[in-house]
Formats: sequence, structure tokens, C-alpha cells
Amino acid sequence: MKFIKNTGLVLFIIGLSIFTASVFSGSFNLTQQELDTFIADKGYKSEIIKEELTKALVTTEPINIFEFSSKVTAAFETSNAYYDAQIKKYDAAKNWTKKSEQFTYKIFGKPHTLSYELAKKTGKGFTKENPGLSWLLTFGLGIIGALLFIIPNLILLGKPGIKNDGIFLESATNRGWIAWLVLIYLVTFYLVLYFMPDYVVNWTFIFDPISNFLNGGDASQWFVYGFLYCTIMLVMGARMYIKYRHNKYQIVRTTSVLFFQIVFAFLIPEIMTSLNMPGYDFKSAFPLDYDFFFEWNIASLKNSGGIGIFILVWGIILTLVIVPVMVYFFGKRWYCSWVCGCGGLAETLGDPYRQNSDKSLFSWKLERWIIHSVLLFSLLMTLVTLYCYFSGTSSFLGIKSQWIKDTYSFLIGAWFAGVIGTGFYPIFGNRVWCRFGCPLAAYLGFVQRFKSRFRITTNGGQCISCGNCSTYCEQGIDVRAYAQKGENIVRSSCVGCGICSAVCPRGVLKLENGPEEGRINPTEILLGNDVNLIDLLNKK
Repeated sequence: MKFIKNTGLVLFIIGLSIFTASVFSGSFNLTQQELDTFIADKGYKSEIIKEELTKALVTTEPINIFEFSSKVTAAFETSNAYYDAQIKKYDAAKNWTKKSEQFTYKIFGKPHTLSYELAKKTGKGFTKENPGLSWLLTFGLGIIGALLFIIPNLILLGKPGIKNDGIFLESATNRGWIAWLVLIYLVTFYLVLYFMPDYVVNWTFIFDPISNFLNGGDASQWFVYGFLYCTIMLVMGARMYIKYRHNKYQIVRTTSVLFFQIVFAFLIPEIMTSLNMPGYDFKSAFPLDYDFFFEWNIASLKNSGGIGIFILVWGIILTLVIVPVMVYFFGKRWYCSWVCGCGGLAETLGDPYRQNSDKSLFSWKLERWIIHSVLLFSLLMTLVTLYCYFSGTSSFLGIKSQWIKDTYSFLIGAWFAGVIGTGFYPIFGNRVWCRFGCPLAAYLGFVQRFKSRFRITTNGGQCISCGNCSTYCEQGIDVRAYAQKGENIVRSSCVGCGICSAVCPRGVLKLENGPEEGRINPTEILLGNDVNLIDLLNKK
């Protein structure tokens, strides 16, 4: 069995290495006709951009993607710099007509995005010409290797039951050098995906046939990410089934997040796109779906006919009615641990790192300040956006709509949710985003804390203070402190993953949905002479 696991690890590393190395393959030189077609399709009026791109890219010499990106960016900057100078000149001369005309020649958009679009149309090489074989050499080997590494645990782990022996002695799971390598790879992946998509255009070529089959169009970097997301969850979901095979709650919960991610978050939006409908994730609620009320999204939904209006109404009802009602009956676990894609990745890919969540009082205080600040930020952004949309203005109380949307998208949508939220799994635990940043989790937490039937009950008489529950709480809750006192755990941050109950050797903890009365049951613990018993009885 050890040989099979080691073989699987080698195959996985080979597949991952080929996938990573494919970034550096291929060539991206253009013919004049390809360039002219691209400029015509984009509607560029600038002759300078055509001249600059022709000098830089129309050649028979192969150009790698990094050089290609650099040349495209330089061409766009040269063109825009020229027209900026013209705008400044006509502004000084008070020639408003000419000044206004110069804006039509400027090229708007992010340079790496424009470079990606051009590279996508003109890329050449092994990956572009052999997408099926490339998929087998990357994803195929990766999936087979990962499963060969995971499946032998059915035998190696022995009888059903969670085995965490030596987890703090492993470099991969206790912030060792392997964990840091994983962090560097994940952070680099997200940085490139979000901010330099042209660098990974070769990855999109691998998925063009699959994308064309599902939605009728070539793959984008977001299609690659969605497919990769689902694949990782499936493979690591198999690990969850094996590790937690004694626990029915974990089996059903894992099945649920896999279903909602693959069907609702990936397949349904892709199929809707192929039918010329808005690709919408029907389980994604505001404010996690922070751009739902952006002007472009509202306009797109209104222009999509009946299905667009249905999506708009559904999104509002989901946020204002369904979410709080479900939290009242089942706690925030119904979403965070059973439905949400972020939670699904955290519970599958992030499961080996859950013990790394910080349990300190400082982290708890920081958590409350940051997550509620993000919620307020998202609500302010939405208020400004909706006011500007309905009033036709560009700002509200001096806050520009586009500025606050761009700021939130960059800081929260990209950096916090992606780069930090997932990239830092190996060091800070698997729920960094859910615990510190998710505005929907903050919203759900308010309802769960003050108006919900959900709680984790404890049997203090059975607790042996082993600390497993606190160690493996991904939300950094000191579960043992509650268990020792026999108090119900009623915390706004608890996502009801049930791992504390699963790892308890005495059955002390139980996830329940009961009556609200008696749900919060603080217990006073009397230690030595800390409390005057007579005074305490008189106060009662």
C-alpha cells in the first residue's frame, strides 16, 4: 500500500509540474491579417496602436507569452500616452471639441486582459494543437495520482474512525517547509489568475473542447478555475469519505457541498450561457455575491427577459427571506457547510489544515472587527451603487460608485477571498476567508447568534478535556471551554461543520436544532475563593 501511495504522489507531482510548465510553452506571433481582424473586432480607432502592435508582434519569430504580454502592454501604453498628451494640449487651448474627440482614440481596459484576448486568438503550439493529450498529461495524471495516494487509506487507516496521529509532526500539516511551498504555489496561482490572465492562456487551450461542449464557446481563465475547483473538491471529497466514513453527518455534508458546487455553481451557469441566458449561480446570495446589484448586472438581467427578472427577484428573496429563515431553523451551517462553494473547498482541500486555525483571544477580537467591517463595506458599496443607478449620478455623498466598486472588488473580491482566503490555508487554517472576511457569514452569524434554533449541546460530565474539539475547530472556537462547563455552544462564527463532535472520543458534543428557550445557558464555575458564595446566593 505504501508503494501505491508513493506511486500516486509521483504521478501527481508529474501532472502538476507539466500543468505548471505549460505556461511557458507555445508561441504568440501574429500575421498582419490576424492583427487587423483583432483591431476591427475591438473597434479601435487609434492608428498608433496598430503601428505599435505591428512592429512588436507581426513577425515569423516565435514569441513567448511573457515577452508577448510585455510588448502588448507597451503598445497600449504608448498609444494612450500619445492621446493623453493630445487631451492635455487641447484642454490648455480650450478646444473642447478636439479634446472630446481624443477620448474616442484611447483604449480602456486592463493591459493584461487585452493581452489575454489577443493571445487567445493567436496562440500556437503543442497545448493549443493537442488539448486532449495535454489534459491527460496534466489533469489526468494529477487525478489518478491523487486517488492512488488517497484510496489506500481505506486499509492503512484501519478501522473506521478519525486518525490524526502525528499530524503536528508532519511538515505539510504543521506549517513546515512543505506547507510554505503549498502556500507560495496557491498564492502565485491566484495572483496570476486574477491579475495576469494572459500568462495562463495556455491553460485555457487545454479546456477549449470541454468549454465548447458545455457552453458553445472557448474556455476563459474563469472556466479553467471553475473546472479546477470542482476537480479538487471531488478528489479531496473522496479523501473526506474515507477519513470520516464512520460519521454519517460528514458523509452527507460532503455529498451536499459537492452537489451544489458541481451542479449549481458550475454546470447550470455553463448550460444557461449556451442557451443565451445569464450564467447564474442560484445558490449564491448577496453580499457574498457582491456584484449582484452592480449596474451592469442589473442592466444585463433586465435585458434578458423573463429569466433575468426571475433571477433578480430570486436573488433578493434568497438574501432577505430564504437565508434568515433557514438560519433560524438550521443555523448558518445549512449554507456555510452544506451549500457554499467557498466552504466546500475549505472542507475538502482545506481539511488537512483545520488544526492551524488560531484559537487565541486576540484572533477572536480581530475576527469580529474585520468580518463586520467587510459587511459594512459591502452594504455601503451596494447603497452607493443602487443610489447612483436609480438617480443617474456617478457619486453619493462624495463617494464615486465606480471607485468603491473597484476598491471592493480588488481588496475583498480578489485579495481577501482568493489570494489570502485560499492561499493561506496551509498556515492559518482552512477557514481564513469564512472566519475573517465573508460578509455573508457575518450576516448569517447575526441571525444564528440571536434568533436561531441551532446550538451544539455539551455533556460536561463526560468531557475528559482531551482538547480534540478545540484543536480541530476550523473557526478557532475553544470548544473544550464550553464542554467542560456543560454550556451550549452558541457562537455567531460556528459553521456547524460537526468536526468537533466527530473527533470527540466520548460523545460529549451534539449538533441540535431545538427550541429557543434555554438555548443560551451560561454556567458559573466556582474556583477556590474567587467567588463569595453568600453574595452569589443573595444576587440570585
